Amino acid sequence: MNHLEKTSAIVRNIVLPSARKADKTAIFPRTSITALGEAGILGLMSSKEVGGMGLDLKEAAEVIELIATACPSTAMIVTMHFSAVAIIEKFGAVDLRKQIAAGKHLSTLAWSEQGSRSHFWVPIGTAQRNQAGYLLSGKKTMVTSAGEADSYIWSSRPAEKEGASTLWLVEKNNPALNTIKGYDGLGLRANASSPMVTENMQVPAQAMLGDDGGGFDIMIGVVLPVFSVLSASCSIGITYSTLSSAIAHASASSLEHVNATLAGSLPTLRAYLSRAQIKADMAKALYHDTISAIQNNRPDAMLRVMEVKAAASETALEVTDIAMRVCGGAAFRKDVDIERFFRDARASHIMAPTSDVLYDFIGKAICNIPVF
Repeated sequence: MNHLEKTSAIVRNIVLPSARKADKTAIFPRTSITALGEAGILGLMSSKEVGGMGLDLKEAAEVIELIATACPSTAMIVTMHFSAVAIIEKFGAVDLRKQIAAGKHLSTLAWSEQGSRSHFWVPIGTAQRNQAGYLLSGKKTMVTSAGEADSYIWSSRPAEKEGASTLWLVEKNNPALNTIKGYDGLGLRANASSPMVTENMQVPAQAMLGDDGGGFDIMIGVVLPVFSVLSASCSIGITYSTLSSAIAHASASSLEHVNATLAGSLPTLRAYLSRAQIKADMAKALYHDTISAIQNNRPDAMLRVMEVKAAASETALEVTDIAMRVCGGAAFRKDVDIERFFRDARASHIMAPTSDVLYDFIGKAICNIPVF
């Protein structure tokens, strides 16, 4: 089976049946993540030389979109894993890369801090050299898979050199790494997104990923394209899954006194669905064009990277809102799932870089103003 066939089987048999319970209990979907690992999906972006699938961003995006149609929490966990893998594949140790390729290691990013908010590329936390390596201190606000991932790509100020940041590989079992509290939020309730803090956490010198002070270039050049596209994939999955449910409801439910379905008897409802379909298709077209721009190294690739997350997340907000309106009281029921996607869709536009920050970036770019 190829990557989509493997993912589809796992989504159908494991992810979807457990999605409602995961949302209700806010419990990390360990069974789903284990199944994705055993099928090789967590190693999709790992090179073949270490045992991975050796696939690219396009295939990763297909996987995320498919998972998100069932459980956006699981999709976001894998999105953050793939984002971390993009760094580890370039700078990580071979043994670690082999573990990831074998589906036995889940990683994530630990970047956002209260002191720098959506400006994730400028951490406040520090790194200090000592005889055993480095001491890291910092307070991360929202780390996906906090306490669940096997490693974290941690950011800090440079230890000794100039630059905005330095990146580190921090192991889960480091005794100085602490998860503050369990996650109990509005949406993406099963992705274990929680604050993490550390004070004088000892890491070896080889934990540094890339050069001291070189974190900014890795964040923007390596990770941002991956994260933005995969985050958009998650929003696209939410959008089409919700729209499909709304169309099915409107087409099947009837107004018996006029002997017609809701869709057949209410032109206003059809207009809402039409607008949602157009918005969804526009976002997906931009999403595919962004992947093409990245793969072909087009001059507008970074502009597309900034646009796609904002466009997809705002589209998911609008389409899930329309679905709630179209389906009325039925949409408020937990067993219909529309309200779950409505809540999950709210996460992306406030996830760094937020839609508002991206609008500023895009505005600067199109006005020939330096973005950073």
